[in-house]
Amino acid sequence: MRWLGGRESGNVEDRRGSGGGGLLVGGGIGSVVIAVIVMLLGGDPSDILNQSSQSAAPVNQQADDAAASFTRKVLASTEDVWTKLFSQQGSQYQAPTLVMFRGMTSSGCGTAQKQMGPFYCPLDQKVYIDLSFYDELAKRFEAPGQLAMAYVVAHEIGHHVQKQLGIMDKTDELRQRMSEREYNRVSVRLELQADFFAGVWAHHAQGQSISIDQNDVESALTAANAIGDDKIQEQTQGQVVPDAFTHGSSAQRVYWFKKGLRTGDINQGDTFNSREDANL
Repeated sequence: MRWLGGRESGNVEDRRGSGGGGLLVGGGIGSVVIAVIVMLLGGDPSDILNQSSQSAAPVNQQADDAAASFTRKVLASTEDVWTKLFSQQGSQYQAPTLVMFRGMTSSGCGTAQKQMGPFYCPLDQKVYIDLSFYDELAKRFEAPGQLAMAYVVAHEIGHHVQKQLGIMDKTDELRQRMSEREYNRVSVRLELQADFFAGVWAHHAQGQSISIDQNDVESALTAANAIGDDKIQEQTQGQVVPDAFTHGSSAQRVYWFKKGLRTGDINQGDTFNSREDANL
């Protein structure tokens, strides 16, 4: 994937060095505070400080800053695309804030942790991403490439689009009167639509802020395929339980991302009523 002079978004909170989790965050001020408490109780504070320095994962600052710059560019591109698409439909797109962090931070939906992966919080309308997820995407999920990384951000922005369109609020209402098993099916459709919206973004960004070729597309499809519920369940549990799906199968995720990428038409992404992927 090649940038065509893309700008960087200013709608970003960079918390990578803030230790937003307070006392629970390893390293930084939190460890110093705990060490002081231990000293006041008669313990040896050096034990805490040594543990903190040993547990803190080294970060390549240059690579981390490059990932941050990349994320800002992707966010800016989504802003340009969705502002234009909303305007064409007679409405106004309200761009979300993206929070970059390392390890742990606070969010409107509770504590954000590295292990959770990137997510969108509808309560504060912010996207949260620990930048180390890009490394996990390449190593654990074997989906390297910048478009694969951009797809992850565009998917979470897709959830914000759903919030703007009122789709997310409607699904939240359904949650109140459905069983967990029934709502899982709704959740799958919500996630697949976010995949579709990620494809729509790529369709409209192509030739404007980015230039992509077939290899780039394959990397994004690899990412969509790798983080399907069936693949993750098989890796972690050794078996696939469709009723427990909340994001959709790998084949479904690839299908809807490809459809968004091919059509670029927001009106063709009704994953809730369509069963085009029923036989996948």
